[in-house]
Amino acid sequence: MSLLLHRDMFGIPANAGKVLSRQEAEELFSLWVLNPRLQLHMKQVAHLMKCWAAETEGLTDQDQWRWEMAGLLHDADWDQWPSLHCKKIIQELEERNVDPEIIHAIASHGPLHFGVEPVTKMDKMLYAFDELSGLLHAYALMRPGGYDGMELKGVKKRLKEKSFAANVSREDIDDACNRAEIVLDDLITFIIPRQATVK
Repeated sequence: MSLLLHRDMFGIPANAGKVLSRQEAEELFSLWVLNPRLQLHMKQVAHLMKCWAAETEGLTDQDQWRWEMAGLLHDADWDQWPSLHCKKIIQELEERNVDPEIIHAIASHGPLHFGVEPVTKMDKMLYAFDELSGLLHAYALMRPGGYDGMELKGVKKRLKEKSFAANVSREDIDDACNRAEIVLDDLITFIIPRQATVK
């Protein structure tokens, strides 16, 4: 089953800056994503995107929502329509006249799978957070204290264990960090305390 999108242009430039309201995005999220585990993953990535936009990029509340929305909806079609991932959510957002930068970020969050290269910082950070967030969550589930007391060295140890969270692509994590020009250790350290707050 190929998930290649066979294009690299999404939406139309005239829609730059247009977003769904939080209510609209959450309604779409609730309607399309029924799996609680996937819901949590998407909420975690959304929160990380918002935190990065605010703390590292220094973006306005409006732009923070653009980043958060990309994270919240990046896997929206995976639950019910896995063979159409990311095609269906892209089509939906294009029909709703959403900012093409948000749509491109979703389309490029797995370049090895979708064939779309991450270009903007939003693209690169969504790609970087996606797989790594999943691995940290898997690690938290096996620890008695969850995220409490989680340390960088423990995460790095699990990363090296190919059998641990085997569905998490180490290749994608390395590729994403290289593209975003971020040290893996710094990204892990950023994620731990912030992801811990998402329930």
